[in-house]
Amino acid sequence: MKAPGKPPSRKPWSGRFRGRTDPQVETFTSSLAVDRRLYRHDIVGSIAHCRALERAGLLTPRETTRLVAGLNQVEREINQGRFRFAAEHEDIHMAVEARLTEIVGPLGGKLHTGRSRNDQVALDLRLYLREAVAELVAGLRRLQESLVALAFREIGTVLPGYTHLQRAQPVLLAHHLLAYVEMAERDKARLRDALRRINVLPLGSGALAGTNYPLDREYTARLLDFPAVSLNSLDAVSDRDFVVETLAALSLVMMHASRFAEELILWSSQEFGFVELPDAVCTGSSMMPQKKNPDVPELIRGRTGRVYGHLLTLLTVLKGLPLSYNRDLQEDKAPLFDAMDTVQACVGLLTTLLGGLTVRRETMARAARSGFLLATELADYLARKGVPFREAHAVVGRIVRDRMDRGRDLTGITLDELRGFSKAFEKDALDALTVEGALERKDQIGGTARTRVVARLKAVQKSLRAEA
Repeated sequence: MKAPGKPPSRKPWSGRFRGRTDPQVETFTSSLAVDRRLYRHDIVGSIAHCRALERAGLLTPRETTRLVAGLNQVEREINQGRFRFAAEHEDIHMAVEARLTEIVGPLGGKLHTGRSRNDQVALDLRLYLREAVAELVAGLRRLQESLVALAFREIGTVLPGYTHLQRAQPVLLAHHLLAYVEMAERDKARLRDALRRINVLPLGSGALAGTNYPLDREYTARLLDFPAVSLNSLDAVSDRDFVVETLAALSLVMMHASRFAEELILWSSQEFGFVELPDAVCTGSSMMPQKKNPDVPELIRGRTGRVYGHLLTLLTVLKGLPLSYNRDLQEDKAPLFDAMDTVQACVGLLTTLLGGLTVRRETMARAARSGFLLATELADYLARKGVPFREAHAVVGRIVRDRMDRGRDLTGITLDELRGFSKAFEKDALDALTVEGALERKDQIGGTARTRVVARLKAVQKSLRAEA
């Protein structure tokens, strides 16, 4: 038997040409280094195509059996590292077909009946994405589970909530973490929705116009578990909307991950001191012995731009393409694969990080009690006493200005001092100036009151268990 993967002596399209392809052109046009990772999907699609050819009377049962056995052998050789990829193969489709032909002889040439590499690669990409998106959704679920576990563990922990990166109002840390749970839930929903467009069978569209053979495309769809079949052959071979849509969803995942990474970077700084990151996700300095650098969150933040760039890359590739297939579409896989790999890695590392995160509860609590985080509580107190809110806002603003001028915050303010600004303050006014009260008064759906947060955590936990 010949060595696995020995390149064919002639190109599959060489009948039209008198001259040989320039070696530089072979190198330039080869996509094998990128698309070889599609080998499993290519073989699965080819096996389904064999069965469709048999159903159409274009292969005998014996021929189908031999081709399927040969394809399975090719897969084993690749899995075991015995397959020799060569640039002459041009792409994964030709690499598989060349080796198959070595194994089964001229019968291998029948595999491509009624099929083009145009609909073949579109199929491979959809099969890959269907699998990768499902894996990412599962990874996002695990991230949510880590967030929920941390939130339950820190259910009594309070920290300042921020707007404009300025301390605003106290919130439960669990409530803050739940915000990222909600973001991940939307990310999963977008990815699942994208699966509806991904899960369409393009095979049977041929190069662009369909095929001359009586292939039962719905039968092929059933074999490959596609709920829908493409309805226009021109569109099917040139459509990469589903890739763009996936890249857009991946960009949003990374945007959310980057926001969380930024907060972890800030919170772990000496200026905040709210958390300590696990050693496993940090590195030190080659010069400064005291340093513990938040490398993983920083790289997540940095690689977000890389994923955004991949989205723009493919949009730019597609923007001027006439129907139908053009070689430009070969440029869809490198950005997609890198974006998916990047996002899956970032989501997984965030999950790992959360499992080892140390929360400095007292530092957070001190920050939540200091300054003027309860100023809004005083304004709302006056509003409940009948003072128009805009007037109440102005009164409390003057109180804050006065305290700042004297180098004080609201801690220790007396009822007499409050009444110096408004007689609407009564003896229960000081009750408004507690962190606990400020939290518990936010007892609406979506608020930071402990009962609401616990209820939401339990609901999310139940939903995540149902997904697993």
